[in-house]
Amino acid sequence: MHPIALLGLGLLLGLRHAADPDHVVAVTAIAARTHRVRPALWLGAVWGIGHTLTLFTVGAAIILFNWVVPPRLGLAMEFAVALALVVVGLLNLGRPPRRDDELGARAGGPLALRAFVVGLVHGLAGSAAVALLVLATVRDPRWACAWLLVFGAGTFGGMALVTTGFAVPVATVARQWGGAGRVIRLATGTMSLAFGLWLAYQVGWHDGLFGSVAPRWTPH
Repeated sequence: MHPIALLGLGLLLGLRHAADPDHVVAVTAIAARTHRVRPALWLGAVWGIGHTLTLFTVGAAIILFNWVVPPRLGLAMEFAVALALVVVGLLNLGRPPRRDDELGARAGGPLALRAFVVGLVHGLAGSAAVALLVLATVRDPRWACAWLLVFGAGTFGGMALVTTGFAVPVATVARQWGGAGRVIRLATGTMSLAFGLWLAYQVGWHDGLFGSVAPRWTPH
């Protein structure tokens, strides 16, 4: 396949990757703490920056240095995603957002920092799978690393679209009904908590992170 076509495929796969359930659950729960479209879009972009940072760093190391991720380490990274989802869910179910959180997620603010950290964790967990995917089709390490960057850009754009698509109806409903924000915050918090607990069980016990001599892990 022509390198340009490969990069185009990477962009499309990155857009698709942004719609993975754990990504959508985490970012919508974070974005639910603001009732405005622009701050929500910024939160999705910050998540995408964190995701791309770890995805490219670890993925490039795997490609360039032939790193092999042990199954237990791979499962531990996925377990970290589960913990992040649980924490985000509990925060939504706990204290209500401060006025600053509702009106805007400024650069460097708590919501932006939260989105960035969660993006870092998700990128770390997905780095091995993406690196193996690109290695299966691209033999030149330089093009493989470029593919990772384009994939990250696609994920960045995809998550911006996801958060915008979530924030527009939320902002509209919140303007018409003052209690909508609280309902949406609690609903997304419950979803994030439930998904995180389910994922923690799958990774920790079903796949054998805890207590298994030979844990099962398939990068995805």
